[in-house]
Amino acid sequence: MNRRDMLGALALGGVGAAAAVAATPAAAQGAASTIDRIKSSGVLRVAVIVGQEPYFHKDLASGEWSGACVEMARDIADKLGAKAEFVESTWGTQVTDLQGNKVDLAFAVNPTPERALVIDFSTPILIHSFMVITGKNFAKPATWKELDKPEVRIAVDTGSTHDLIARRYCPNATILGFKNRDEAIMAVATGRADCNVSLTVLAISTLKKNPNLGGLAVPQPLLTLPTNMGLRTEQDLRFKTFLSVWADYNRSIGQMREWMLSGFETVGITADDLPPEVQF
Repeated sequence: MNRRDMLGALALGGVGAAAAVAATPAAAQGAASTIDRIKSSGVLRVAVIVGQEPYFHKDLASGEWSGACVEMARDIADKLGAKAEFVESTWGTQVTDLQGNKVDLAFAVNPTPERALVIDFSTPILIHSFMVITGKNFAKPATWKELDKPEVRIAVDTGSTHDLIARRYCPNATILGFKNRDEAIMAVATGRADCNVSLTVLAISTLKKNPNLGGLAVPQPLLTLPTNMGLRTEQDLRFKTFLSVWADYNRSIGQMREWMLSGFETVGITADDLPPEVQF
């Protein structure tokens, strides 16, 4: 290659590199990271879900939010010198809300390999077990196998971890998917479904609020799953590292338990009401 050809090749290479940079997503070109955006705006956007005590509780008269995860969010925001802003979401849309940059943080997100491909996670804030909420005329199952029959109708909130567990352990059952957990619970209360799969923490408060439900069962084998905070995947790991250290610290000093017990108080549940399967 002569000198002129070499210079031409280098020029073309420069054009190609510039084009590649132009085609690169803004996030990869040095756009502000989540933690920088929070600090500069003074706002931490948090996904919250109506009627999901002890995590989230919305006062319908005032519009004010309370609950365990709401208090956690406020503490995180305070540590970052920001204010928590609450954005209504659902269990089924939290992940897409993170991806779409509608929120910076989602609580009580159970990590799965599929979700790990599209969002990131902190270390666990809690470890949960799964229970079954039964209708009044449905016998409490002792095992998951007892539910794995075509005649058993299991109501779940579509896209949730409850949905995943039901389909994983009861593939032969009739799975009824609903838009949100309230609709799934209503199906059990009205007899359209026989039972609902739910995390223990949510199941306890649900039974307390719905006298038309039958009871709670802990099918064997006991299934547990960590619940974490979800955040957007990005090259800057400071936000993830901060959240993980925050979670580990507050779990180790017992603060998580205090927040959870305070959240349960909104539906009249005390520590004495909690079954041994509930661990904080």
